Amino acid sequence: MSAGAAGDRQASLTDVAGLAGVSHMTVSRVINGTGPVRPETRARVMAAVEELGYRPNSAARTLVTGRSGTLGVVALESNLYGPASTLHGIENAAREAGYAITISSVSRPGRSSIADAVESLRRQAVEGIVVIAPHVTAGQALAGVPSAVPVVAVGGGEGAPVPVISVDQYDGARRATEHLLALGHRTVWHVAGPQDWLEALERERGWRETLQRHGAEVPPVIRGDWSPASGYAAGRTLAKKVPAGNGGLDAVFAANDQMALGLLRAFTEAGIGVPGDVHVAGFDDVPEAAYFTPPLTTVRQDFIEVGRRTFGLLTERMGGGDQHVRHLVEPELIVRESTGPR
Repeated sequence: MSAGAAGDRQASLTDVAGLAGVSHMTVSRVINGTGPVRPETRARVMAAVEELGYRPNSAARTLVTGRSGTLGVVALESNLYGPASTLHGIENAAREAGYAITISSVSRPGRSSIADAVESLRRQAVEGIVVIAPHVTAGQALAGVPSAVPVVAVGGGEGAPVPVISVDQYDGARRATEHLLALGHRTVWHVAGPQDWLEALERERGWRETLQRHGAEVPPVIRGDWSPASGYAAGRTLAKKVPAGNGGLDAVFAANDQMALGLLRAFTEAGIGVPGDVHVAGFDDVPEAAYFTPPLTTVRQDFIEVGRRTFGLLTERMGGGDQHVRHLVEPELIVRESTGPR
């Protein structure tokens, strides 16, 4: 029997059973993982599934097994590197474990929008939900998420009422700031992200407290919105404070690589050399960071590891695990020419 033998209709479980030479109950056990099947029989069934292009009816499978094989993700509508890469890491981990992903996007991360997105996913019978919560309001909204479905958050802050996984933003900022101080700078200026982003607040706190621990002056924060344009505007302001004498600057830590890109452009236009006059470090290690002019020293976030740990935390929660846990993924400082010899 070939895929065309069923005509234009979708292949059925009975078609698979006939091609594999087994009962439809055996096919059901293979597809749903509900009972022991000899390896050679499983191989025949899966070969028939592949040949016929058979796709199980997810609603029927849910009725039989009590499992949908699907996880939900609530994600912010954003093309920023961090949230997009976080989603990619979660998708990878789920796919490797045999789960499908259903995504519910929100344009504004408020309490009602998060609750609506979670409820939409619940109606689709997902087994668990990941909320990517980089905003302060998204973290606060988690308090209203019903307990009937297992939920974990990526971000969400220390006070989140669900299990949380995140890159250690504070430690990443500490590493970048200490690297710049170790190069002999008296202080480090900071181009911060938006105040309603948890990651921006943690990076700013890491920068500030590191300077304080080293007895260094804490300069006023220059705030951007994650975009290269805001980094460029910050760079034009900071360029007026170079050279470093008389309260000027010679080291800058930008809260993300895109703002660092704008900063580099502004410094170049002002005739300020990097690393000759000023050292610059970023955060994220976007794929293009190694090709900036000069290549950018930055803090790398391991989003594949974030995805793996998020999935692990969610499966633990689905099994009744503790909801009051917090896992931090260690960042890595990547040193390149933007903080090289002067």
